[in-house]
Formats: sequence, C-alpha cells, structure tokens
Amino acid sequence: MDKKQLLFYMHAGSGNHGCEAIAVSTLKLMDGHAALENYNTPVIASNDIIQDDLYGLGQLATNDKCRLVEDRHIDRNFLAHVLYYGYRKITGDAESFYRYRYKEVLKTYNYRKGDIAVSIGGDNYCYPDLIKDLVLSHNVFRGLGMKTVLMGCSVEPETVPGLIIDLNAYDRIIARETITYEGLLKGGVDKDALMLCPDPAFVLDPVKVKLPQLFNERRVIGLNVSPMAASKESSAGITMDNYRELISYIINNTEYGVALVPHVVWSSNDDRRPLTDLYNEFAGEDRKTPVADRIALIDDMSAGELKYVIGKCEAFVGARTHSTIAAYSQAVPTLVLGYSVKSRGIARDLFGTEENYVIPVQALKEKKDLLKKFQWIMENGESIAKTLKDKMPDIKERAKGNVSFLDEV
Repeated sequence: MDKKQLLFYMHAGSGNHGCEAIAVSTLKLMDGHAALENYNTPVIASNDIIQDDLYGLGQLATNDKCRLVEDRHIDRNFLAHVLYYGYRKITGDAESFYRYRYKEVLKTYNYRKGDIAVSIGGDNYCYPDLIKDLVLSHNVFRGLGMKTVLMGCSVEPETVPGLIIDLNAYDRIIARETITYEGLLKGGVDKDALMLCPDPAFVLDPVKVKLPQLFNERRVIGLNVSPMAASKESSAGITMDNYRELISYIINNTEYGVALVPHVVWSSNDDRRPLTDLYNEFAGEDRKTPVADRIALIDDMSAGELKYVIGKCEAFVGARTHSTIAAYSQAVPTLVLGYSVKSRGIARDLFGTEENYVIPVQALKEKKDLLKKFQWIMENGESIAKTLKDKMPDIKERAKGNVSFLDEV
C-alpha cells in the first residue's frame, strides 16, 4: 500500500522561536506514533529554511525527521509577479498567487487525494491581515482533495461567523484553549471536527546551554517584550515605560537580577530592539554603571535553549506567547503582557481565570500597571508554581491529541 504524504504549511520560519517550538514539538509528539508508519517523512513548507537550518528544526531535518521546502516568494520574482498579477486581474483567480507560493512543495511531493495538509500556524487567525493568506492557502490544498487540519489555533470568538465557511471546510480543528473552543462551537463550527488540546510547545524539551554569570550570582527575573505587543498599546510609549518601571523596581528594591530574553528575531519584528534599548539604558553602553552586573541581555538561540534559560528564572514576564509557554511548562510563575484571545485562554485553562495572570497591553494606562501585576505574581509565586507543577503532567499528556490526525482524519 502506498504511504500517505503529510504536509505542514504556514510555518513562518524559525526566527520566530514560537513557530520553531510548535514545529519541533509536533515532530516530537509524532515520533514513535504507531500510525506514522503509514506516512512518508513529513514535509514542512517553510517561509524561510535558512532560518530553520540555524536552529532545532534544521537538526531534525538533518536527522531525517522531516523535510524542509521553502515557499516561493512572488515578491522576489519581478517577472512572476507581473505575470501572476495580470492573470489574476483577468481571471479573478485569487488562489493563483498561492499555487505559485506552494509550487515547489506540490511539484516535489505530488500530493494526492487523501493526503493530509496541516496548517501549523493556527494562531494566525488572530491577525486580520493574515486571514486572506490562510483561507486561500487552505483552498489550494482542499482543491487537491487533501484532508486538512487546523492545528493549535486561537481565534477571537467574534470573528468566527465571518470565517465559518473556511473553518467548516477543515476536516479537523484543534483549538489550544477553551475560549477559542467555546467560541468556535457557539459560532457554528461542526462539533465532530473540533478538538481541544494544549499547545504542542508545552512538551518542548529544554536544551542545556551555558548561562550568563548573572545566574550564578543571584536569582533572576526573566523579561520578554515584543514590538508586536507594543504596536497594540493604547498610549504611545506606555509599554516601554512599564518595563522601565519594572526593571527599576527590581534593581532598586530587590536582590534579583534581570535577564532580557528575545523570542522572535525577524528583521521586521525583532524583540532584541526594545530589549537592547532597555539593556543599554540600565547597563550603560560602556557597561560600567553601578547596576551593569544586575542585568543581562540573552543571545539569540534555539527555542529549546531559550526554554532552558527561561526555566532557570525565578519568575517571568513575557509578551510572546511561546516564551510564556516555556515558563508555564517549567512551573515558573509568569505574568503575560497579552493582546489577544490566546494569552487569556491559555491562562484561564491553567488557573481558572486570566485575572492577575494576564494584563492586556491595551489596558496599560499608567507606568506602574505592569509592576503592580508583577508584585501580585511574586506574592503568590509559591502557589502559582505548585498549580503549574500539578497541572503539567495532564497538560503534556493531552497535548498528544495535536497529532491525533495521524490516525483519525
């Protein structure tokens, strides 16, 4: 019997270590799965395999756990862009751009009816500017007769009615938190196609790496901030003002050190920019200020290595969802600077409420808002850590459901 082909698409590249964490963790969950013998080596259609090769996913490809094929980029090919634009203008065929995008992977692996295409960037439905890409990409694979899966998704409940035709065309949808799951059900998604499973990145293995000297000298608070979160603030500059106030408090009123942890390093959306600004402000560009030995800027590294660093922190404040999942899954008391349903939903599933565990970036009004929530996290750190330790075995076990499509779709 011919083996089925398995394709993961909408992988944006490992420069976003959340994307890397999802892909690496999914492959881990698949490894040893009995049904995998019915499939060829899984293929990942990536927006940037140069990035993937630098981190954990590239190592898995080297070990033949997956194969990486880069999407075609129509904006980088002037002639193709002109020809496809003209064709689309004449025919109204909006999917043509996306058939070009996936042409390499479709040509190389000859996908057929019954093969499986998994949209691995499920939280992209949170971003209005990406929905067109998601819908038209989905249509390309459905048009080939492939079974389709939306994995690890978070969707704002109020947007579901406008997406219902596309959503109900998936053979399986795996929501990663209850707010999305209930919103999908209420919005009309077929219950038989819907599952609730924690994000696969909860099972990501930490990879030991040498820690900065700071960790040998004192206990450390980890901080992550992102340009994306800051772009959603209601008052210009309020996000960075809150981080400055938080760092000042830690330096001046506690014995903790501060580790600034990037989790996305794309040129267009690089956590290192705001984190470097904070580092230079407190450590000084000459690194000779009185508090220079109290703050460290963590280098870029793989998702597993970043998870190891985060796991060594006494507490964590993060804006990137997968930086906070790295903390949660290692029982590190965590405050999330959120901006969408995903942060609220994950916290609610872990603690029964998002109150005190998530502060929406849109709600930042005063420069001490983040500090006040952080103080609550620290005051309740012991009970938070116990809750996370108690919940993680079940969370990680249920995360296995993310690959149930191997034998159920």
